[in-house]
Amino acid sequence: MKSVQELGERKIIEIILKQLEKMPHMPVPFGDDVSAIEFDKGKLGVFKTDMLVGKTDIPPKMSLWQAARKAVVMNISDLAAKGVKTTALLTAVGVPRDLNQENIEQIGKGLNAGAREYGAYVLGGDTSEASDIIISCAAFGITRKDRLMLRSGARAGDIVAVTGFFGNSSAGLKILVQGLSAPLKLRKTLAESVLMPHARLKEGLSLAQTGAVTASIDSSDGLAWSLHEIARASQVGFMIDRLPIGHEARQFANVNNLDPTELSLYGGEEYELMVTVKQAFWEKVSRNVSLVRIGRVTRKKNLVLKMGKRELPIEPRGWEHFKTSLQKA
Repeated sequence: MKSVQELGERKIIEIILKQLEKMPHMPVPFGDDVSAIEFDKGKLGVFKTDMLVGKTDIPPKMSLWQAARKAVVMNISDLAAKGVKTTALLTAVGVPRDLNQENIEQIGKGLNAGAREYGAYVLGGDTSEASDIIISCAAFGITRKDRLMLRSGARAGDIVAVTGFFGNSSAGLKILVQGLSAPLKLRKTLAESVLMPHARLKEGLSLAQTGAVTASIDSSDGLAWSLHEIARASQVGFMIDRLPIGHEARQFANVNNLDPTELSLYGGEEYELMVTVKQAFWEKVSRNVSLVRIGRVTRKKNLVLKMGKRELPIEPRGWEHFKTSLQKA
């Protein structure tokens, strides 16, 4: 039998899901960003849960306030990718014995700050003793069924776009974890992208209202992996001809002799949205929502990065627990 390290996070999830009996008429299939139930005609209750664990998810120099806020933001980001505003959250906190009262206060304040930043509230939760700090949140929101943006609707000819640029968080982790160097102003900007991420809630809600988005995903596991997730769910391929590399990531790559393509494609921790948009509606959608066009959906089920005259395969790599560590970031 394979160990969990050999399996990796995604295979572990797949194994667990196979043991579960599917609820009849599930509005969202297993494997999307969120789960949902239909509780009223045409309305869905949408749920998401995600957690941070100290050893694997909290980099050096991230305060407990920032970690707690991030635990909230990453859940809100997943609902935002479906076009759903988070109304409320529950949280479960694992508390090691070496924390003190001030530490607990900072966790509470971080949870509240993250929720209120996006108009949500933390309603309560649970605490327990743990060998490592654990901050787990569960988010809830309500939406109309016809506005929910899944991963499975992309079609050939659709335009692929993102809500921002990539590579800064990957560079920031290399500064925080590996101690790589950069000029002071650049170092602060890149570290901030890791320590204070932001969910694209406004953009997600606006995109859902257009009816022009065929597929959507939160990109926190990395741009390449997000492309592969939509490709699998929609049974399509991608031709990416404009890689959205952040200006600061390019600067950092130059300073440290790194490949900016690698930083932007395979890093992770960017809480941007990646969407596919019906071509006929692209001009209208891009006038109302700030989007960066990066390519198109293809019938061929391969993922290709076009760089000048070269066409390179986009590998299914990104952040994955048990296979990726902060030390390798």
